[in-house]
Amino acid sequence: MARLLVLRAAPYRHSSHLCAATLLVLSPSQHRHFASFPSPSPYAARRILPSPLRVPIRAVESSPGPTKEEQDPSPAASEAQEQLAPAAPAFEVEELGWGTQLAVKLRMLVAPPWQRVRKGSVLNMKLRGEISDQLKTRFSSGLSLPQICENFVKAAYDPRISGIYLHIEPLRCGWAKVDEIRRHIVDFKKSGKFVVGYMPVCGEKEYYLACACGELYAPPSAYVALFGLTVGQTFLRGVLEKVGIEPEIQRIGKYKSAGDQLARKSMSNEVREMLATLLDNIYGNWLETISSTLGVYQVARLKEEGWITDLLYDDEVMTLLKERVGQKDKKSLRMVDYSKYSRVSKQTLGLQGGGEQIAIIRASGSITRTRSPLSAPGSGIIAEQLIEKIRTVRESEKYKAVILRIDSPGGDALASDLMWREIRLLANSKPVVASMSDVAASGGYYMAMAAPVIVAEKLTLTGSIGVVTGKFCLQKFYERIDFNKEILSKGRYAELNAADQRPLRPDEAELFEKSAQNAYALFRDKAAMSRSMSVDQMEIVAQGRVWSGHDAFSRGLVDSVGGLSQALAIAKQKANIPKDKKIQLVEVSKPSPSLPEILSGIGGSLLGVDRAVKGVLQDMTTLSGVQARMDGILFENLGDMSGENQLLLLVKDIMNYFD
Repeated sequence: MARLLVLRAAPYRHSSHLCAATLLVLSPSQHRHFASFPSPSPYAARRILPSPLRVPIRAVESSPGPTKEEQDPSPAASEAQEQLAPAAPAFEVEELGWGTQLAVKLRMLVAPPWQRVRKGSVLNMKLRGEISDQLKTRFSSGLSLPQICENFVKAAYDPRISGIYLHIEPLRCGWAKVDEIRRHIVDFKKSGKFVVGYMPVCGEKEYYLACACGELYAPPSAYVALFGLTVGQTFLRGVLEKVGIEPEIQRIGKYKSAGDQLARKSMSNEVREMLATLLDNIYGNWLETISSTLGVYQVARLKEEGWITDLLYDDEVMTLLKERVGQKDKKSLRMVDYSKYSRVSKQTLGLQGGGEQIAIIRASGSITRTRSPLSAPGSGIIAEQLIEKIRTVRESEKYKAVILRIDSPGGDALASDLMWREIRLLANSKPVVASMSDVAASGGYYMAMAAPVIVAEKLTLTGSIGVVTGKFCLQKFYERIDFNKEILSKGRYAELNAADQRPLRPDEAELFEKSAQNAYALFRDKAAMSRSMSVDQMEIVAQGRVWSGHDAFSRGLVDSVGGLSQALAIAKQKANIPKDKKIQLVEVSKPSPSLPEILSGIGGSLLGVDRAVKGVLQDMTTLSGVQARMDGILFENLGDMSGENQLLLLVKDIMNYFD
């Protein structure tokens, strides 16, 4: 009997495509048995996914196997397989020496008020919504992955923290970030402290993260939707035709789906194949980690079948935790929240590291070459700013190695190439390791391939070696609204980008296509050189195809599978720093609050206009020229977005596609 799985998908914030729900039918043979959640216990044992470097992720049975060429397109792939080592844990809890412990106690006594935490406190972190890969300032809203992970590390060592209470609600981030947080939960439990999860809304991604906790609770009225995973595309060509708008798109690469939303009315066979493979990777990983025999939609079944510890309300869980930490007064549970604990210094806890320094440069969001005066802080990768940071690190002798942390679907092709050049120069002066987060595709991969070593999460979306460019012909639209536009020009191709009141002439269309072809050849050939492949070998895995990190590794596009800790271990090795020697990881991209960000933060707290202000500022920056961009494929839930909001995001993304 086939089982119907309703899937959920969502747009990447900086992408130009929204994903609509589709259906996937899987047979019972594609399901595996789930190791049930234990009964309530302070330190419940959990089934943990083995290291992705030791146990490859297998696609479900319906997934077509790779061709012989795809299995081993180059010597780089086989060499990478041979050099593969077990993934480094997120962190390891080590006992501090008596001198360090004494120093920590003294620092706690003289710590400023904003770093003081009462002994026996529980760290309460609410994980929901978007999670940025950038550090955040006090005035920034939202969650920061590096600060979440750092809080786990600090709490493991902090004698004032008894355990962690995680509130897990719908997440709008990719699976790579979820894997990074999950590893930190697993490693934190090795400290002997408890991690208790509370999950009022349960979807696949939320449960994937929450089941790593030692105990997991949900209210009796929790929303549960463990139905399966889907991915899809929406197409606007028919809508645009009805209003008289004709998109003129040049996309190079048969798998390059950027632009399809505007140029096509249905999904191409190549894109269907690509998305099916990605879906198999994600679903296969979910089964390996959790596995279920039935879709779950009733919260009572979560307890009956061992998926959670018990059905309790939030106040009941906190009562249990009060007993756990020995708090006998009638006051509320002593807790410290994510925001306040993020301000606790690592130095206070004796975790400042050693003498050698390794720099980490973070690059998140869509890529543009220059910054608009009204661009919102953290709205994307501004090439000219990132190049300045790269040059500063290159010229400094204090940094022994560099980690380039990338979370980007791409953007301006010229900007990507300029950063590629600077990263290559940096790699000539000191070891550079690229570490991929949720997505490092198209222009994001362009940046990463400049590094001699690339590390990706097993479900990072990467590759997408292809380009897209285009413009709109508004002739029929202008006629319908009785609008006239006339242009005076000198030069045969002067009106190539200026004239939207008529279609391209044949010679203009030819030049338009050659420009895109040239950009693609430049991208592909540099990728081949960077990854020690021939152009023909690179062509097999290029063509705009998006790969999961695991599949990219097997094809020689990345060198290792793991998170930031894996990249750090490799960077230390390349810099000849002993494995056990402490180092200082220096954040080169530390944020400083700007006036728009401060105003936005104040507006959000006082007037509730935080998102509106930031949205207006971001909309002032548009993309133009040849784009090395990837579709938004994050396999998330759109349930918390109204149809109107989805449409507004869609229109916004389309307008940002081409200037």
